[in-house]
Amino acid sequence: MDESSPSPQPVCAQEMVDLLNCVTASPFDQDKCLCLLHSLRDCVQVKKVKKFTLKEQNEGKVDSKSKKND
Repeated sequence: MDESSPSPQPVCAQEMVDLLNCVTASPFDQDKCLCLLHSLRDCVQVKKVKKFTLKEQNEGKVDSKSKKND
């Protein structure tokens, strides 16, 4: 796989999007958002994500970096 080609989706991207959409929803469902927060937390622990960064704020891209044992 060519390292210059971006991955189809950042690590834990769906969990991030679900949580962000939950907190912006009206009415706010705290219990649902808390469940989604736990899902995101589980994902980052399994994938060993160290940090999330925004590449270009005007493009709305989110990048995540996971620990790799190469």
